[in-house]
Amino acid sequence: MIGKNEYKVANVNGHKIFYSESKNKEKKKHVLFIHGIGASLVGWRDIPDALSEHFHTISVDLIGFGGSEKPTTADYSIKGFSRFIFDFLQAIDLKDEKICIVGHSLGGYIALQFATENKDLIEKLVLVDPSGKLNGPTPLLSAYRDAANEAIPILKYEKLKKVFESMYSLSSALLPLVVGIFLDIIEKPGALYAFNYAFDDSTGKAIGSDRLKVIEGVPCLIIWGANDNWISPKGYAEKFLQDLPNACLEIIPDAGHAPFIEKTAIAYERIRTFITYDK
Repeated sequence: MIGKNEYKVANVNGHKIFYSESKNKEKKKHVLFIHGIGASLVGWRDIPDALSEHFHTISVDLIGFGGSEKPTTADYSIKGFSRFIFDFLQAIDLKDEKICIVGHSLGGYIALQFATENKDLIEKLVLVDPSGKLNGPTPLLSAYRDAANEAIPILKYEKLKKVFESMYSLSSALLPLVVGIFLDIIEKPGALYAFNYAFDDSTGKAIGSDRLKVIEGVPCLIIWGANDNWISPKGYAEKFLQDLPNACLEIIPDAGHAPFIEKTAIAYERIRTFITYDK
C-alpha cells in the first residue's frame, strides 16, 4: 500500500494487470494515470496518492510493462493499448463512468487515441510531455531503444544511465534505483518484445489532425518540461495546439521529460487545479 492507494491485480482478457487505486470510489471524478514507455505506475511518485484526497485515482501498469503480464501475443500498438485501457476500465467496474486521464509520453499518445475512440467516456485530458506527433524517434529516444536492447550487461547499464540522465533537466535528479528497476523489468520474459513493439509503433507515426478534431471540445491541459531533450516542446507542443486549439499549455521551467519528478509540487498543483474546476 502507498498511503491511501492500494496495489491490486485485475484480470484483463485473461492477463494479470498490476494497478493501484484509492479507496474512495464514491468521489465524483475518476482520474486514471498512464505511464510512458519502459516505465510503470511507480514513476508517478506520490501524485496519485496526493490527488486521492480530492478524486478517485487509479494508476495502471500497461500490459507488457511494470508488474503486469507481458505476453508476446498482445497487441502493443497505440490502438492495441487503447483497447486495453477500455477493457481494463471494464474489469475494475468503471464501465460507463466518465474519467479524466493523465498520460505521460507514450501514455499521452494512448490517452489521445482512447479519447478519439471513446469521447463520451472522457471528462478531461492531461498530457505530460506527450508523444503522438513524432514521425520517427528523436536522437535521444533512439539512444533509449539502443540502450534497452544492448546485450552486454555492463554496457547496457552505462548506456541506460546516460540516457536516463538526459531525461532530466539536471542529470543529478536521476536516482540509481531507476536504472536498476528498469534493468530488472526489461529482463523479464516478453518485456523487451513489448518495449520494442510499442516503441516502433508509437514513434513511427503521428496521430492525424483529423483524428484529433473528434476531441476538439474536450478540456485538455498540456504540461511540458521546458528542457525536455527527448521530445522538445519547441515544435511538438505547437503541433498539438494547432490540432487542439482549446487546449491549455503549461511549460514548467527547469524540468525535462518528466516534470512530475523534477517539479512534483508544481505538476501536482497544475493537475489538481485543472481537474477540480469545471469550465
